[in-house]
Amino acid sequence: MSLTLIRCRSRDGVPADLRGRGRPDRMMAVLEGFVDRYLGTVTRFDYDPAHAGHNPNSAMTLVVTDRRIVARDENVAALTFAAVGGGEVPAWQPGCHLDFHLPSGLRRQYSLCGDPADRRHYTIAVRAIPDGGGGSVEMHALEPGTTVTVRGPRNGFPFVAGGGALFVAGGIGITPILPMVRQARLLGMDWQFVYSGRSRETMPFLEEIESWDEDRVFVRTDAEHGLPAPSDLLGRAVPGGAVYCCGPAPMLEAVRTHFPETSATALHLERFGAPTVLDGTEFEVELAHTGEVLTVPADRSALDVIRGRLPGVGYSCQQGFCGTCRVRVLAGTPQHRATRLSPAEQDEEMLLCVSRSDDGDRLVLDL
Repeated sequence: MSLTLIRCRSRDGVPADLRGRGRPDRMMAVLEGFVDRYLGTVTRFDYDPAHAGHNPNSAMTLVVTDRRIVARDENVAALTFAAVGGGEVPAWQPGCHLDFHLPSGLRRQYSLCGDPADRRHYTIAVRAIPDGGGGSVEMHALEPGTTVTVRGPRNGFPFVAGGGALFVAGGIGITPILPMVRQARLLGMDWQFVYSGRSRETMPFLEEIESWDEDRVFVRTDAEHGLPAPSDLLGRAVPGGAVYCCGPAPMLEAVRTHFPETSATALHLERFGAPTVLDGTEFEVELAHTGEVLTVPADRSALDVIRGRLPGVGYSCQQGFCGTCRVRVLAGTPQHRATRLSPAEQDEEMLLCVSRSDDGDRLVLDL
């Protein structure tokens, strides 16, 4: 599952602060600027014990300790991992994910869906997609005792544990939402939860979810209720609270478009796969190793086009978040649409998944 964050926004388009207030927070803006600059520096290097905490860019070797099926159609497996030799794993919060570097060379991101208080284990859930990119099938084949290389945890979908909240999940989008709802229940928050899927057989963790307060949980399926309307997804929004949503593109688009009609004040979305290219212009990329010139249309990414010629090019999140698809730029000026690279790195590199040509001229890439 590839992930991206659409940042929290207030109903009038002004970024909401951590308390859900629909106005700018100057202190948070200053803090965010400092964090961007500081983390952009420290995460370019391997883990240094002198740094406080865990560097999510440093690799960990984890071992599979448990594998269980969590959906009735048997297509979703929950995998639990621990540190080789035991010991604690780095702390995480609801919304965090791990980057898996698979033996095949594929890199995939999966949301943590276990208990943040369990410092010895990580748990994810993966739906097998036979005709997908291969990562989910490879993950499903992992058996207890298998070791994998992992980086993280990272949090691109943070949960603010306070106030009221509506949680909306579609299918395997339950994975980042599940620990959020558990924490909301534990804290006694005012919460509502809409869980949607094709059928009950395809929906993971359904038994646990249906054991919760039935006045707060609405489980709906396409088979029983038809495709969800925006009112089905947002009708339970808590006045003055936040909406957290993860699921397929149509669900996210419906929530994003109709959110202003609710009385909630903050919206947090996480999507699967690459987002639609907005305000793009056509440009060319030249593959330096072969001299081949490719045209990147206004509505496609350079990564998408290059993969058609170089299927083995590395990528993972497709959102400008993980940095897997970074490549040296030998000529031309990129338009950087992410903050993953430092200013110095941006002078020489770009991310294929989101970066474009700044002036429409050809980019010569070290590929």
